[in-house]
Amino acid sequence: MVTPRPKFFISLLAALMLGACSTTPPTHFYVLDALPQTERANKQALAIGIGPITLPALLERKQMVTRLHNNTVQLAEFHQWAEPLKDTLLRVIVKNLAALQPTYVFRAYPWSAYGNVDYRIIIDIDSFAAETKKNVKFSASWAIMDERQHTIIKNGKTQLERILANPAPAAIAEAMSQLLSQFSQRLIQDIELP
Repeated sequence: MVTPRPKFFISLLAALMLGACSTTPPTHFYVLDALPQTERANKQALAIGIGPITLPALLERKQMVTRLHNNTVQLAEFHQWAEPLKDTLLRVIVKNLAALQPTYVFRAYPWSAYGNVDYRIIIDIDSFAAETKKNVKFSASWAIMDERQHTIIKNGKTQLERILANPAPAAIAEAMSQLLSQFSQRLIQDIELP
């Protein structure tokens, strides 16, 4: 009678453990939603450029970021943005502003392929993340510049917050979309152009 060797059992056990470890959760991808679009402005309308937009380096990553207690952050490895967050923010803000104020033409930075703009809105986002999975905070400084005169005609700071009823990543992305809508509405109120 042949008895199994210990090496055989060790190899079999290692193969089983390796197979068990090789399954990883699927990665989920998220986008931000813009407001429903309305009829476009006419060709004679003022052109307003949006951008550049700046973000803290912490947010310039594909993973969703959550701020935790004691100055720590959590990166959601399996919950990621479908495109770079800066690109998403620029696209959504331009679409939101176009929906809210169809009498102007809004162009995303860089707009050189479309010609010049009359004004530009520069946006410096300080924070835009979930905090301890209880709320989402948005904070940004902005300036409206007259491109012909190269002067800032208005600037300000906007801080917004939305409580999360659900800490799931999809709910966080939805809350972030709503905060961008609020921010866009505030910008429209502040755009008083000649």
